Amino acid sequence: MADPLRGRGCRELFLFCMVLGTLWGAGAEQIRYSVPEELDKGSFVGNLAKDLGLEPRELAERGVRVVSRGRTQLFALNPRSGSLVTAGRIDREELCAQRARCLVSFNILVENKMKMYGVEVEIIDINDNFPRFRDEEVKVKVNENAALGTRLVLPFARDADVGVNSLQSYQLSSNMHFSLDEKSETDGQKYPELVLEQPLDREKVAVHDLLLTALDGGDPILSGTTQVRVMVLDANDNAPLFTQSEYRVSVPENIAVGTRLLTLTATDPDEGINGKLTYSFRNEEDKISETFQLDSNLGEISTVQSLDYEESRFYYMEVVAQDGGALLASAKVLITVQDVNDNAPEVILTSLASSVSEDCLPGTIIALFSVHDGDFGENGEIACSIPKNLPFRLEKSVDNYYHLLTTRALDREEISDYNITVTVTDCGNPPLSTENHISLKVADVNDNPPVFPHTSYYTYIPENNPRGISIFSVNAYDPDSGNNAQVTYSLAENRFQGSPLSSYVSINSDTGVLYALCSFDYEQVRELQLWVTASDSGDPPLSSNVSLSLFILDQNDNTPEILYPTPPTDGSTGVELAPRSAEPGYLVTKVVAVDRDSGQNAWLSYRLLKASEPGLFAMGLHTGEVRTARALLDRDALKQSLMVVVQDHGQPPLSATVTVTVAVADSIPDVLADLGSLEPSADPDNSGLTLYLVVAVAAVSCVFLAFVIALLALRLRRWHTSRLLQASRVGLAGVPASHFVGVDGVRAFLQTYSHEVSLTADSRRSHVIFPRPNYADTLISQESCEKSEPLLVSEKINAKEKELGIVPVSFLFSVVMLGAFSLFPSFFCHIQNWLIT
Repeated sequence: MADPLRGRGCRELFLFCMVLGTLWGAGAEQIRYSVPEELDKGSFVGNLAKDLGLEPRELAERGVRVVSRGRTQLFALNPRSGSLVTAGRIDREELCAQRARCLVSFNILVENKMKMYGVEVEIIDINDNFPRFRDEEVKVKVNENAALGTRLVLPFARDADVGVNSLQSYQLSSNMHFSLDEKSETDGQKYPELVLEQPLDREKVAVHDLLLTALDGGDPILSGTTQVRVMVLDANDNAPLFTQSEYRVSVPENIAVGTRLLTLTATDPDEGINGKLTYSFRNEEDKISETFQLDSNLGEISTVQSLDYEESRFYYMEVVAQDGGALLASAKVLITVQDVNDNAPEVILTSLASSVSEDCLPGTIIALFSVHDGDFGENGEIACSIPKNLPFRLEKSVDNYYHLLTTRALDREEISDYNITVTVTDCGNPPLSTENHISLKVADVNDNPPVFPHTSYYTYIPENNPRGISIFSVNAYDPDSGNNAQVTYSLAENRFQGSPLSSYVSINSDTGVLYALCSFDYEQVRELQLWVTASDSGDPPLSSNVSLSLFILDQNDNTPEILYPTPPTDGSTGVELAPRSAEPGYLVTKVVAVDRDSGQNAWLSYRLLKASEPGLFAMGLHTGEVRTARALLDRDALKQSLMVVVQDHGQPPLSATVTVTVAVADSIPDVLADLGSLEPSADPDNSGLTLYLVVAVAAVSCVFLAFVIALLALRLRRWHTSRLLQASRVGLAGVPASHFVGVDGVRAFLQTYSHEVSLTADSRRSHVIFPRPNYADTLISQESCEKSEPLLVSEKINAKEKELGIVPVSFLFSVVMLGAFSLFPSFFCHIQNWLIT
């Protein structure tokens, strides 16, 4: 019959608590609810979505969740309805024991806002516990001569419920000797006592069996019973008596196991067995017997296991002293446990951002965590701190929750990740602390452009380079990471000589290597000014520029260009005049040449390659001036042909040749009179020249001695001839000398004019027509003698030698000299110099 009544009362109480919880939660600043205990899992507690100002579907979107600390989660969220429900059956007695109000506190976290809401749920007690006695049967002894009104202490019952549902009264079965009286103590506990109403007679009734019932105030009323057997003893006139009715002691929680806490003392004036006392706990709980030990003979209480202030702050117990005559006395014992700072603070990380952008604003929330200390008072007061040299700070939120925030902008290139040490210290003595490490990575932002090591670059490349050759390599560094540090290279769009620079040079966008797209010509392009741009792959991309000067190095790829004598345009050529009276060193003409190369490649030297009369003219090595090397003789031919070679100093050297015709005469009429002598004479023996050369080279060893004798004879003959012709020298005083001649922008100082005359059949005036000179570019490969011109073979046989009949000797002389020179070039160079001087 009790169960239906109990179920109906629970439902009515549940509805009442729901209404009360809704009104309570809506009107308070903190969200509060109330719910009866022992509800089924999933039972409604409160409309959390409404109290948070959210729609039910927003709970999952905003990451709303229950955050509880240090215990099993009792409540959960229903994402469909947005309500707070029970996560299982809740036993109020297990949670709060005998406390008048049972409050369960936890927090609701809104993840996307990192905001906490405090929630407090009161667990309403229901009458679900019967009053219970420790023993089903209790024996009570009483003397038969006990006076009327003698009180016998009975065991009291315990009810786990609180309020009206707790123990309210006792009932005793009817009997004629005893009545029931209740005694209330300061702790609110009711203690039943038997009161002797009529004298006892052990001989009539030795044992009285009574039924003691304990009743609570619930609806329906629950009860518990125990059998009381009253045993009548022989007379024992004096009962034990404690020195104090209540003993109190306060001990620290870290006291050693086995330490004596206090000693209870009781006295009995009787003698013998009626005066011998024994001590024992009365109605002790299991927790008391597991924690403390009472010496039955000495009355000493000591610990059998360690104490814990956080588990139980005090222990309340009853000790009785009984003599041998079954008389007893009781005393209350209160053991208070003092808190000791034996619990280090703990840090519970609730939410953490794994990385943060380096351009985040100051005040950005990095982490949310809570701190807790199991101690109380000063031992449980907590101070939270982080190192001061970090760009972060702590901000306290609700219910010991802290936010970790940035204080300034971050720079990933300076510090890419942080290891933040959160130190939590309590105020105990000595203080205890706990460290928790939070790792945070700084995400890169494209805030650094690529950087070149130098502000400008320059490089060199020889001209005539192969196409596609690598010229130079540039490299830029970007301190960012990932795509923000991936550098690509390009050339700025400019034009050079009407063409884009991209037609001359290209760059590899990945490696920064520059390549030549064409073969450069120093004479056309001497320098290119380039701008190289390095861009990263960030969004938006950043870039930087650097200048690159490309210098073209000259190579000897241009042959000298002869400007004077000028090439003919009408089939005729100019003739340089040299008077017969010219002294040695007389300036006949000047060969002018230029080289489009530069430096050593354009440094020119002039040499006589071939002359009609060897030794008659000398060539200035660097000036190009043609001067007489000796006085002119009558036997010297009127026309002298000189082949001049112009050579640069490149590697390898390049050269060009020009033929200069010199007319030897005292005046222009002499030139006209001897017109026929200016024509080149035919050499009938030229066809056999090759044969003579072969024979001469083969026989050069045999005729070497004879050749030396012939050279001496020829030297004597020339000396004799020069003495005879000294008187016949006449100067060409009437021939004017040229002062300044300009050829294609190059100026040369000359001392003779070049005259161009011609003869026609129908005119009185005679015109001299000279043959066109032969211009050719020739690469010189033979070496010249020191301080002298090379020994050359004359093209024409001197006319005077023909008249004297020494043609075979001169020809043989030339052939032998050629062969000997090929074998002994140094020796014959010295002989030639001697003959010329």
